[in-house]
Amino acid sequence: MQKSIHFVPRGKHKGKGLAVFTSGGDSQGMNATLRAVVRMGLFIGCKVFLIKEGYEGMVAGGDYIVEAHWKSVSNILGEGGTAIGSARCMEFHQREGRLQAAYNLIIKEINNIVVIGGDGSLTGANLFRVEWASLLNELLENRKIVEEQREKFAFLKIVGLVGSIDNDFCGTDMTIGTDTALFRIVEAIDAIVSTAHSHQRTFILEVMGRHCGSPPPSDWPDKLCNKLIQERNAGQRLNIIIVAEGSIDRDGSPISAEDVKKVVVDKLRQDTRITVLGHIQRGGRPSAFDRALGMRMGAEAVLTLLETPPDEEPQVIALRGNHLTRVPLMDCVVRTKAVSQAMANKNWDLAVRLRGKSFERNLESFRKLSRLNPKNSELSIGFENEYPKGGFRFGVMHIGNPACGMNTAVRSFVKNLSYYSNVSVFAIRNGIDGLCSKLIEPISYKDVNGWTRMGGSNIGARQTLPEGKFMRIAEILREFNIHGLVIIGGFNAFHSAGQIFEQREKFPEFCIPIIVIPATCSNNLPGTELTLGLRLSAVGTNFRTFVVETQGGNSGYLSTLAGVAGGADKIYIPEENFSVRDLLDDVHHIKAKMRDGVQRAMVVISEFANANYNSEFLNRLYDEEGKDVFSCRKSIIGFVQQGQTPSPFDRRLAIKMGQMTADWILNQAKIALQLTGKVRTKECDSAVLLGLLKRQYVYSPLKSLIPESNFEKRCVKNASRLWWIKLGLLNKIIARHSSINDEEGIFVSLKSESLQD
Repeated sequence: MQKSIHFVPRGKHKGKGLAVFTSGGDSQGMNATLRAVVRMGLFIGCKVFLIKEGYEGMVAGGDYIVEAHWKSVSNILGEGGTAIGSARCMEFHQREGRLQAAYNLIIKEINNIVVIGGDGSLTGANLFRVEWASLLNELLENRKIVEEQREKFAFLKIVGLVGSIDNDFCGTDMTIGTDTALFRIVEAIDAIVSTAHSHQRTFILEVMGRHCGSPPPSDWPDKLCNKLIQERNAGQRLNIIIVAEGSIDRDGSPISAEDVKKVVVDKLRQDTRITVLGHIQRGGRPSAFDRALGMRMGAEAVLTLLETPPDEEPQVIALRGNHLTRVPLMDCVVRTKAVSQAMANKNWDLAVRLRGKSFERNLESFRKLSRLNPKNSELSIGFENEYPKGGFRFGVMHIGNPACGMNTAVRSFVKNLSYYSNVSVFAIRNGIDGLCSKLIEPISYKDVNGWTRMGGSNIGARQTLPEGKFMRIAEILREFNIHGLVIIGGFNAFHSAGQIFEQREKFPEFCIPIIVIPATCSNNLPGTELTLGLRLSAVGTNFRTFVVETQGGNSGYLSTLAGVAGGADKIYIPEENFSVRDLLDDVHHIKAKMRDGVQRAMVVISEFANANYNSEFLNRLYDEEGKDVFSCRKSIIGFVQQGQTPSPFDRRLAIKMGQMTADWILNQAKIALQLTGKVRTKECDSAVLLGLLKRQYVYSPLKSLIPESNFEKRCVKNASRLWWIKLGLLNKIIARHSSINDEEGIFVSLKSESLQD
């Protein structure tokens, strides 16, 4: 793996020609990517072109290749599809078509291309790059170009961005558009559940995804019916079955939604309906995640393209965990095609492995959580000495404000431990207050059915800290014989766990495994880059400036990501100081922007960004200073940010963290089990916070995280180390009008990784 960090000043690549086009199927977030490519290209001095209608426009030339300006990509951030069109092009498959495309690019002085599409589009771009020298030679022989042009544009540099709702491209954890498509599917499922429950129906949803799945065995009808029968016998009133449009079984036989309905109706006589989501999944406004991902990837693509040597292998900008990296383009394409070949050969296990670890983990999580009758004594047979008499007893509680994903995490934790007959889980209601009041009751896998889609906290959440109540807490833990504690929540959850950990010398009852699952929309905890509960939205209208206030406490994460996703002109956060002069400069920026014909502006401010310059002050200032050009309105989103249903991202993260928490706490309890039957440990790694750092889930000891925390402001001490702070600078470059953009440049920090990393 290679890593380079250097400063790219504004205007460094003045005069260089750069083009961007979209090809293949459209996906939400492509426009956010286009916007970032154009504006980052302009910022570093490039002459940027938009190629309309993909390869077809490249071959046609003329008005299909148009120069882009800052305003060219205004007001497209929140739009679905692709603003410059996408089309199939048979001519480009032939050398004559590629020869014409090369000529069209040369006369526009373009030899740097950002390709947004799938594996077919990227393969075509690489072939074009490989042939480039011979194409120029042929154009020279035909006297279409001169020697000076051939020498000046001797190399064609390309970089790939994957736009696809199928998420079927190897090398990246997420493609542009996948999150929005998942959001549409999950939203449809949540809507269908209520009517299915009312009428005790079975619903079959057909979704897109082609061959990006794992085929069931050939006896799937029997297995499906057995599962449905057992679930109905257990009291479940509804069933949801998802069928991908290209589904097949392990023998290669197709499985359609109608096939599934026939099996259910003929064998079980259940009232069954089919809903085909179709292109609803592909259309509509992109999610906050896809907007932010598109902006990040688009900017990185431009910097990669212009900052790498011309003879370097072309790269794809990939998302690994929460970080962007570069991966060799053709390695990814070859591996993606190998998946298709493995499926054609019916080598399903190989196909799953080739998809990557992320796909494997998600598939395993689904299989484990969807098993019938979780209680399975086979998981305990032969290990009686590893369990205390009566089995292990673990408590789970919520502390702090409710956050989306809390209930999902509880469900995952409970269901993963339900496979052990000698493990019991107890729900501690209303946090520390409930613990002191003995609001503790057993919770089983049946109790948490349906919790995945529920927002808030079904077991109650309070912000009370344990300080001053340690003796009472120790008494209750001893009385209920709790062998391990799971605390889900935000900074107060982390603070509570830390306080209990620090009292271990005084109270042996606290010498049990303790783990924190971070869940807060503020994303203000040490030891993790992402927390559960991050849900974003933004609004806007014509000739109006909105001042939007978000929550987040003394952490500017929510404001920053909301601003990035909403295309905010300015983001005010606690981590960055600002003065009245800065505010007036921002007003002048918006006035200049609107005089240029852009009809909407938005500024986002965190609730504690400044004690004096709050959202009310900003609203009055902007309204007064900009009254000859625009009007201003204030919007305080408030607790809406904590409510509603969990996003697909929150659900996936919560399921994974719940599963890992179950494995960790059971293992720690076994290690700490004494001959007396008590669980006792003072090891630092027995009290941890489970977080996501870069590409890894990490169990960070609370002892190491406490010194990194500012408990007065409820945030981390060193804000400059936070990954999302850099997005604020990126947003300034992308969103700020080019006429008054005063940023001096940007640091490039790109990792070049192999596909195996």
